[in-house]
Amino acid sequence: MSGIIAIVGRPNVGKSTLFNRLVEEKQAIIDSKSGVTRDRNYGEGVWNGREFTVIDTGGVTIKSNDAFEEEIRKQVVLAMDEADVIIFMVDVHSGITDLDSNVAEMLRKTNKPYFLVVNKVDDGKYLYDATEFYSLGLGEYFTISSATGSGTGDLLDAVIAKLPPDKPKQEETEEIPHVAVVGRPNVGKSSFINALIGEDQHIVTPVAGTTRDSIGTRFNKFGYNYYFIDTAGLRKKEKVNEDLEFYSVLRSIRSLESADVCVLMIDANDGIESQDMNILHLIIKNNKGVVICVNKWDLIDKTTNTARDFEEALRKKIAPFTDVPIIFTSVLEKQRIQKILEKIREVYENRKRRIQTARLNEIMLEAIDRFSPPAVKGKNIKIKYVTQLPTPYPAFVFFGSNSKYVKDSYKRYLENQLRKNFDFTGSTVRVHVRDK
Repeated sequence: MSGIIAIVGRPNVGKSTLFNRLVEEKQAIIDSKSGVTRDRNYGEGVWNGREFTVIDTGGVTIKSNDAFEEEIRKQVVLAMDEADVIIFMVDVHSGITDLDSNVAEMLRKTNKPYFLVVNKVDDGKYLYDATEFYSLGLGEYFTISSATGSGTGDLLDAVIAKLPPDKPKQEETEEIPHVAVVGRPNVGKSSFINALIGEDQHIVTPVAGTTRDSIGTRFNKFGYNYYFIDTAGLRKKEKVNEDLEFYSVLRSIRSLESADVCVLMIDANDGIESQDMNILHLIIKNNKGVVICVNKWDLIDKTTNTARDFEEALRKKIAPFTDVPIIFTSVLEKQRIQKILEKIREVYENRKRRIQTARLNEIMLEAIDRFSPPAVKGKNIKIKYVTQLPTPYPAFVFFGSNSKYVKDSYKRYLENQLRKNFDFTGSTVRVHVRDK
C-alpha cells in the first residue's frame, strides 16, 4: 500500500498544478480563477521507484462569498486526517495572507509531518522574498515552481523520506468494474457516492454544477467491488459558457468513455429530458453498460400505478434501446441503493458475456429460418453462419450472401432474438452482416 500526500493551502497558490505534475497527467482542472478545486481529488505518483497517492484539495477560505466554503474546509480536514505527509503551499508573489496563517494554525494542531512549500519561485530574484514565510513559525521551507517543475525533485526527496514504509501489495484476483455516475447537474450523483461510502467525500449543495473534476472512489463493501467515478453534470452545449465548465464536461465524457458501466441518474421531478437522452445516446455510442436510476422518487406523489406508468413512458422515450434496468430510488433516504449495486454487477456480467459458437448458431439459425431476410431487388439473402467478435461488449457478425441488402429493420430483429435468448440486459448489442 502506498503512502498518502495531501496538498493544502488557500485558493490559487498552485496546488492543482503541483498535483498534476506529481501524478504526471493533467488530471485536476487548472484555471486562473480561484476556487476551482472543491472535492478531494486523488491520483497516483512515482518518485525514485516509490509509489504514493496524492490528494488535491480545495482552497481554504474564511468568511468569503463562496457557498462552498464550509464544505471545502471539511474536505481539507478529511484529507489532512487521511494523509501521511502534508504539503502546505503558499504563493511568493502575494506573501503571507490571513488565510495562510489560518492554514498554518490548522497544521500546528496535527501530528502529521508537513512541508511548507513556497510556490511560483520562477526566478532567482524571488528567493529573498520567500524568506518572509519563516514568520509563519513552521520552520524550513522549500521553494519551487509547480508550473516549470523547478525544485520539485528536492521536495519529493524530502517528502518520500517521511512516508511510512510500503506495505506489500495484494495481487488483484479479479477485475474491478469501473462505474461512471453521469447525468445532468444536481440530480444527486455526488449524494449517491456519499451514501454508498458512508462519508461526505464529495461536496453536495443545492447549487447545480458543484462537482467539477471527475472524482474516483474505490468501493468494496457488502460483497461488491467497484471503482466509482463521480462526474460533473453534463449540460447542453449552449449552456456551457465558462471555460472551466467546458473542461469539466470534457472530463465527464472522458470518464464515461473509460467506464464499463454507467449509472445514468435522472430527476424524478423532471422525468427524462432531452439532455438525459443525449447522455444516453453517448453511452450507447461508446458501447457502455447502463443502469438508469430515477432519483428523488420520495418527492413524487404516488398512486397505485405511478411507478409502472413512469417506467412505461420512460421506455417509450428511450426506444429502441429498452432492454435496460430502471431503478426508482431516493439517495437522500437511501432507498433501493443496494438494488443499484446489484444491477451494476448484472449489467457488467451481461456486457462481458460470451456465447459458444455452436450454441449461438443453433439458436440464431433457427430464428433466421422462422423469419428469413426479405429479398431486395430480386436478390435472395442467405445467412449461414454467426460468430461473436472478441470485443469488450457483445458484437456479432452474421455471414451469408448479398449482405449489403440486409435492412436495419432485419438487423434489429437479429438483435432482439439475441436479447431474447441470451441475457444482454443493460448492454449494447452490435450486429454486423458480411458476405461469406
